[in-house]
Amino acid sequence: MAARTTEKRTRLDPIARRAQLIALGVEMLATRTLDALSVEDIAQKAGISRGLLFHYFSSKQEFHTEVARAAAAELLERTAPDTSLPALEALRGALTAFIEYVEENPDNYKSLVRGASAGDAQMRAIFDETRATMAGRIVGVLSGMGLELGPRAELAVHGWVAFAEECVIRSIDGGVKDSAGLLDMLTKALPAVVLAASDEDMNTLVAILTADASLAAQ
Repeated sequence: MAARTTEKRTRLDPIARRAQLIALGVEMLATRTLDALSVEDIAQKAGISRGLLFHYFSSKQEFHTEVARAAAAELLERTAPDTSLPALEALRGALTAFIEYVEENPDNYKSLVRGASAGDAQMRAIFDETRATMAGRIVGVLSGMGLELGPRAELAVHGWVAFAEECVIRSIDGGVKDSAGLLDMLTKALPAVVLAASDEDMNTLVAILTADASLAAQ
């Protein structure tokens, strides 16, 4: 029987090795879910033994948690709004980046969502922190549009983030490839949801959507 091939081992200090293993885990999430992420495959890719991997992580669960944390950080980095742009352009840019990220890494993103919904406290904390950061960024963008957000409106933003996540995931699962249509729907839904929970009048919504239509036509 042919011997199983392994990657050539490179000596790294503990911090660098731990970071390498986490990075390999995030990379492999592009083609599999977190639950299917095998420590044996990671160890082989890194050129170390399975037992040595647990020198850097106390358990498979800890390794999976750290991979999820790194994946969430990558998502936030990819989807950060460009604050040098006008508010509406920054919003559309961040939304486009989010849709592209989930389309490129569907298993990665669904692992984060499903890990949180499975009741794992650490995964839930990572997911909640990620969603709160995304919602906080949106609040900042909306403030740049001249919308004054009270507590109810900020709550609506959090709800919209969950709505956006579900729409993108369902479009991928259903095989619906319409990124432009999805972007348009989500962009228009955000001010509508926020204004429904705020004291702003409908003229503000009309102005925002008119500006959005003009931008899209350029």
